[in-house]
Amino acid sequence: MLDVTDLHAYYGKSHILQGVNLRVDEGEIVALLGRNGVGRSTTCKAVMGEVEPKGSVKFRGAEIAGKKAFEVANLGIGYVPENRDIFPGLTTRQNLILGLKPGQKDGQGRWSMQDMFEMFENLERRADVEASVLSGGEQQMLTMCRTLMGNPDLVMIDEPTEGLSPQMVQRVAQLLQEIAKRGIATLLVEQKLSIALDIAHRVYVMGHGRVVFEGTPAELKARDDVRQEWLEV
Repeated sequence: MLDVTDLHAYYGKSHILQGVNLRVDEGEIVALLGRNGVGRSTTCKAVMGEVEPKGSVKFRGAEIAGKKAFEVANLGIGYVPENRDIFPGLTTRQNLILGLKPGQKDGQGRWSMQDMFEMFENLERRADVEASVLSGGEQQMLTMCRTLMGNPDLVMIDEPTEGLSPQMVQRVAQLLQEIAKRGIATLLVEQKLSIALDIAHRVYVMGHGRVVFEGTPAELKARDDVRQEWLEV
């Protein structure tokens, strides 16, 4: 579904991505692991068109490198950024409605607003309050749910469990597994190794702007050298 080949990206003169290669197949959860600053978030932004990519980014076999972010989104890629990018002055319900694509009505895709409310009761209870008063965990849920309302075929989710309570982390993990069950591919950027290894089908480890390991969770668990050099603080 997503094929990234020899992807490079720069911030000014800083060469952040230095030939990233990865793929995500349909209905698959792929974890992108690594320490802060190695280029994981930049990889997502380059795929999404928020950072100028050099190299190849193919979605369903078609080249999308160089397209604008809204064009990439319309093709079926959803992006949940790390900064919980909500509309604080709008209600929870209004934020969810904004996730719909132009011309799309609630319930026409894989997900409906009622699906979101059934999965996260807190959002339903606070459906008509401004998003600014939601807790950090609730705002994270809202951002993920708003992205799903657009009926993406693939979602890239950046650090969804950062700063969340253990209970909310578990809810996020359940949502990610439900996403995969509905045939949606997921590229998950995550710091919590336990979560990633529990739910991912495959993992990539990044270091210094490139992929330094690719394999299954079981294969990564068996590689103490990789974990010690590239993941553990």
